[in-house]
Amino acid sequence: MHVLVIGANGTTGQMVVQKLAESDQHLVKAMVRKTEQAPKMEELGARPIIADLEKDFDYALEDVNAVIFAAGSGPNTGMDKTTSVDEEGAKKAVDYAKAKGIERFIMLSSVGADDPSVAADNETFHHYLKAKHNADEHLKASGLNYTIVRPGALTDDSAKGTITAAAKLDSHDGDITREDVATVLVEAILYENLHNKSFEMVNGEHPIDQALSSI
Repeated sequence: MHVLVIGANGTTGQMVVQKLAESDQHLVKAMVRKTEQAPKMEELGARPIIADLEKDFDYALEDVNAVIFAAGSGPNTGMDKTTSVDEEGAKKAVDYAKAKGIERFIMLSSVGADDPSVAADNETFHHYLKAKHNADEHLKASGLNYTIVRPGALTDDSAKGTITAAAKLDSHDGDITREDVATVLVEAILYENLHNKSFEMVNGEHPIDQALSSI
């Protein structure tokens, strides 16, 4: 597939770009905000495209048939940036994808996004989960063929290659490596059983392909 990665310059996003570029099944476009970020995307094997989530970026979705939305405002920005990137930016991406007839839309969300009230005692995290929730619901209502991936807390550890995944996990105590998340985002494009589903995941005991097949 011709895949656009939105949020390609993030830590997880770069891993997604590299995994797509190394696959013989995909061609990858990497959406980045700054011109100086383009050479890194080329080095990873992608065609960079300069676009800003907080502005119009519908042109970024030309000539692609799948989108992986891996963008996030990051932990060091205010709640206004969370709203403009994690929610409004994601909603625009969904709307552009629908207008252009995109075949698959993979959304990187978060455990807890189905019920932001779980973080009611933490204003910043609650706001983050609410933004993710609103973006997820917008995608679900869009009519696009979607998959929403909700990982637990992210770590920078080396990939483990094994996860526990379910529509709703029994416990959210676990975490998951960014590289394993990147692998799942890429693999999810081709799993028909993941069409129009959302699922939660943490590192666990099942090989990724086995875990995704059983959702």
